[in-house]
Amino acid sequence: MLLNIHVKNLALIDEVDVSFKDHLNILTGETGAGKSVLIGSVHMALGGRMSKDMIRKGAQEAVAELFFTTDNQEILERLASMDIPLDGDQIAISRRLTRNRSVCRINGELVSAAALREIGSLLMDLHGQHENQSLLDESRHILMLDRFLQKGHEELFEQMGQAYGEYRRLKEEALSAKTDSESRAREMAYIRYEVDEIEEARLQDGEDEQLEADYRRMLHGRQILESMTQIHQMTGYDSGDTAGEQLGRALRIMAGVEEYDEAISPLKSQLEDVENLLNDFNRELSAYISGLSFSEDDFKATEERLDQINRLKSKYGPTIPAIKEYVQKRREELDKLEHYETYLEELDESLKKAEEKVEKQSDQLHSLRQRAAGILEGKIEAALKDLNFNDVRFHIHISDSDHYTRLGKDKVLFLIAPNRGEDLKPLDQIASGGELSRMMLALKTVLADSDAIETLIFDEIDAGISGRTAQKVAEKLAQISRARQVLCITHLPQIAAMADNHYLIEKHTEGERTITTVHELSDEEKVEEIGRLTGGVEITRSVRESAAEMKKMAEQFRKTCLK
Repeated sequence: MLLNIHVKNLALIDEVDVSFKDHLNILTGETGAGKSVLIGSVHMALGGRMSKDMIRKGAQEAVAELFFTTDNQEILERLASMDIPLDGDQIAISRRLTRNRSVCRINGELVSAAALREIGSLLMDLHGQHENQSLLDESRHILMLDRFLQKGHEELFEQMGQAYGEYRRLKEEALSAKTDSESRAREMAYIRYEVDEIEEARLQDGEDEQLEADYRRMLHGRQILESMTQIHQMTGYDSGDTAGEQLGRALRIMAGVEEYDEAISPLKSQLEDVENLLNDFNRELSAYISGLSFSEDDFKATEERLDQINRLKSKYGPTIPAIKEYVQKRREELDKLEHYETYLEELDESLKKAEEKVEKQSDQLHSLRQRAAGILEGKIEAALKDLNFNDVRFHIHISDSDHYTRLGKDKVLFLIAPNRGEDLKPLDQIASGGELSRMMLALKTVLADSDAIETLIFDEIDAGISGRTAQKVAEKLAQISRARQVLCITHLPQIAAMADNHYLIEKHTEGERTITTVHELSDEEKVEEIGRLTGGVEITRSVRESAAEMKKMAEQFRKTCLK
């Protein structure tokens, strides 16, 4: 359930903080007051696209935060798998939008916008102002049907996707394999040239790194020899000015006075340790200098080998392992071309098996869809009748496509006959704006039941309806809200009257700025707002009485019909 929305610096909203409750939460307000901006903030918080122009003028960033509570184990387990820390059943989702980037978090942890969308889709279903039109997009009908049936059949959908992926890969390989003999001969010659060039180099793992170290040493060999020799002369015993000779002289002086003060003895021992360390150093340095040599031939050979390896790297891969991987791949391609007929036969056989697997998975999905379609038809028809489609017939037509996709081979089309005696027709040939609104509400109701989504948000689901139909929509929203939380923006008094919790969105001017505020209405304020929706700006006594009666009837409906 959505507990709270906090929005700052988004369009007309300076800062609002709204707490929501169970059941039916209604939001009303004048046109342009910022109702859709508030819903847009939810869209933004859940990872939706949002223009930087929506950041309030003069602000550096816009912030949208949503706070949920849920006991849905699927959501909690998914968060745990994403290494998101859990605080009981609390979930905090936030997004900060600046002129240059956006920062997304779940329970304080940085996440991607895609992760917000995934978790958001499990927590709530947001119905935007223009979503009704998606019902007219026939390519989306199969997605809506699959959303209804997918629960419990996730593995089959995953297997279908994998089978289709392999089938498509093999089909593309088969298409690219159809080359003439001349092209094959040219390709074989080119591959042989590449393979021979790499194999003749006889590359060894780590060889390039060792060669580079040797090359650097050889390149600076003379400087190294001169420097090490100079150091040996400074630390040895060849003259009176060397460190070794000076240490020896110091020890002899200390030995001459050691007997006069026992404190000198430990100092002399320390100096002897220093002399021993220096002697060890000089022996190792002498051995190192003896091993130094510079050969012009070795330097040239190292340089040429490095050039050869670097040339191969520039053509076939950045590292020796990458070059070896490349040549292995080219050997396999050459083997296919050298045994082309056999390769084609094996490829054709693999493609046939892949197609059989795709067909089998498609048939299983088709059977599932056929069964689910009958159930979904009945549920949607029942929901539509609740919304004043008294004689409606709704049918889901499933037919074969001429090609496979990740969803199989089915084409799904929603058909409707709104009135008695009419033929079933596609939605775009029948449905008006108001009918689309009610159909979407019916569909959302049914799909939400199958998804176990806890919160539904409707932004002007009442577009194009009035009168008795508006009352039916209000009653349907009230029914839905008994099992889940509903937020609904409306301009119809019938729907507003049905609210368990009613919020007014208003626009005010403060100085040179316009701001939007949201506050929950008291019982008296609810009647006033219903009156405004009914009678406009001037609320007469009769309008107020009518609004009070409408609210009373709505409360009576909830008491008697929603037990």
